[in-house]
Amino acid sequence: MAVKAEKVVKDALKLPREERAFVAEKLLESLDFEEPFPLSPEWKAELLRRCRELDEGKTELIPADDVLREAGESLE
Repeated sequence: MAVKAEKVVKDALKLPREERAFVAEKLLESLDFEEPFPLSPEWKAELLRRCRELDEGKTELIPADDVLREAGESLE
């Protein structure tokens, strides 16, 4: 990683949680998802497996808010 990028990351990690989330959101929005995102064969297989399990009803999605709340509660 370039020194400049490392400094940006280091500085961003010092920000309060809400500001880090804002920066992360803006960085994600800046990515061009119109072009195919390169995936390793292993990740592609994993994603296909997970999608298949969802389609077959073998698993269900859990809202991120629920996961984060439960994780926070487990740390108390």
